[in-house]
Amino acid sequence: MTRDEERFGRHVLVLADSLSFHGPDQPHPPGDPRLYPNIMAAALGDDVRADVVARLGWTARDAWWALTKDPRVWGELVPRADALVLGIGQMDHLPAAVPTWMRDAIPYVRPGGLRRQVRRAYRVATPHVIRATGGRLRQLPQVATDHYLTRIVEAIHHYRPGIPVALLGPSPHAAASYPSHRHHDPAVAAARRWAAAHGSGLVDLDPIVLPSLAAGTGNPDGMHWAWPVHEQIGRALAAELRTHGWPGPPLP
Repeated sequence: MTRDEERFGRHVLVLADSLSFHGPDQPHPPGDPRLYPNIMAAALGDDVRADVVARLGWTARDAWWALTKDPRVWGELVPRADALVLGIGQMDHLPAAVPTWMRDAIPYVRPGGLRRQVRRAYRVATPHVIRATGGRLRQLPQVATDHYLTRIVEAIHHYRPGIPVALLGPSPHAAASYPSHRHHDPAVAAARRWAAAHGSGLVDLDPIVLPSLAAGTGNPDGMHWAWPVHEQIGRALAAELRTHGWPGPPLP
């Protein structure tokens, strides 16, 4: 048994995006105690650890792929999970300039010089295209977001029946690269419906994040959060998990 296994008796699986490891200045190691998953874990107990599975730009679909394709996730983290946090859906509702599969194909462009030109062109063109189209295209359609969230919870409850679940609602933003908020309010409403239908806790991010955006205390990119926002979100997630059954059933 490792020292971590001796210290941490309970685990919360966190499927998320860069908001789970990015602060007001830069990305940070996932064990940084200022990040919301670790704030949440500490609020739940001294023996609780957040097992974070996350990557920049992930949607609910990417989290589903991680859950089903990464053997460490399905083989190690899921069987020991005492709760699940869905920190995904933030990217899903953002406006898109092109279909997501086209954006995700950029890293495969060769040679490297051409790839860098394509990436620069994409970054420059994105806000202009979003303005011109009124932000109609989402990174992932709402029906797909709901579908993958449901599949994730059903899959995890197959192996860990009855563990509590909490969802982060869509986060507001002030990013110049995404100059549209067309999908935000509908996405928040959809998150509330999904959480109610699946017995999940829900943390509404608007009242937590909007004051920081207005004060300019978050990351200059207009996307990532200030440390006090991480603190509030972590504590709110812990409260939602407690309301919905934490610590859940014992491990088999």
